Amino acid sequence: MISGPGNLNSCHPFCRSNEAITWGEEGHSDELVYLNGMRYIRDFHVWSPGRGYELLIGEEGGPKSLVKWRLESLGKDECSLNITVFPYLLAGWPKPLSYLPFTLLIKPRLSRYLDSVLSGFSHFLDSGEDVPRNHFGEHPWFS
Repeated sequence: MISGPGNLNSCHPFCRSNEAITWGEEGHSDELVYLNGMRYIRDFHVWSPGRGYELLIGEEGGPKSLVKWRLESLGKDECSLNITVFPYLLAGWPKPLSYLPFTLLIKPRLSRYLDSVLSGFSHFLDSGEDVPRNHFGEHPWFS
């Protein structure tokens, strides 16, 4: 479910469109257009079938964030999905100066975003229906 081309179209609450650029043995990359019109390219650089993947995401030609998608087996026909983001925002700042803005501004919004994305996958799995856009509330970065 997480590894098919265009999979975010059905599961991502802030996705306007998700189209494959390259998808196959030669590699994986796609374009994610958010509801607010922001266009990000996702370049997958680690691909582990059944276990997850790692990708770099960002505007074409711009700085990229590292994102890790991990599947963990919970038994027969059951697993958990964990998404970890290492944002490029504040990456060039000294750690003491970046701590407060990251903790107060970025981390809460990023956590809310990831909760909505994970809830979108759960919604799709439980109902078999595409997740409605902004279904779990609007997000200031992507809606």
